[in-house]
Amino acid sequence: MGWTYKVHGGVAAGLGAVVLALAGLSWAPGARPLFEARWPLVAGFASAFLLLVSALVRATLARSDKHLQWEAFRCLPGRVQAGLAVLVVAGVAIVAFDATGAGSPGRLQDAEVRDGRYYAFDPGPETRGTVEITRSEYEALLPSSRRPFLAISGMLLLGASGLALATGELRRADGARTDPRPAGGNSGRALSGG
Repeated sequence: MGWTYKVHGGVAAGLGAVVLALAGLSWAPGARPLFEARWPLVAGFASAFLLLVSALVRATLARSDKHLQWEAFRCLPGRVQAGLAVLVVAGVAIVAFDATGAGSPGRLQDAEVRDGRYYAFDPGPETRGTVEITRSEYEALLPSSRRPFLAISGMLLLGASGLALATGELRRADGARTDPRPAGGNSGRALSGG
C-alpha cells in the first residue's frame, strides 16, 4: 500500500478518534466550556467532508465495486480492522443513546444563544417549538446538544479512513498482480551485483 493511502487513512482515523473522544467528554462534569464554541462542530464536519470526498474520489479512480472494497478491507491487518470497528461501534452507541433521549437532561434539545437570550427546541406535542430557557438550563443542555453531531462527524471520518485504507490495499494488490518482476523482488540485481 502506498504511503499516501496510509497517511490519508491514519489522519482520518486519528481525527475520528479525537472527535469521538470529544463527544464522549460531553458527559464529563465541567465539560461545558469545551462545547460553548461552535468550531469543534465545524472543524469535525469540514474535515469529515474533505477526507471522505477525497477517499470517494480515490475509490472511484480505483474502479472497484463495494464487494472488492470489502474484500480489500478484510485484507487489512486485524488491529486496524478491530480499531476502526471499536470506534464505529462507540460512535453508533453515542448516537443511539442520544436518539432514545437518555443522553440529554429533560426533553429539550439544541441549545443556542440569540441576542443574549437562551433558547432550546421542545419536541413535546403540546409545546412543540423553540422555547426560552434559563442560563443554567442552557449550560446543562449544551454538551448533549452537540454530542450527536460530533459523533456523526467522527463516524464519517472513520468511514473515510476505512475507504482510503481499503483502496490503498486494492492498489497494492493490483500493482503486485501486474508487476512483471518475479516474486523475489530484486529481479536479478543481487546476482549481477547492482
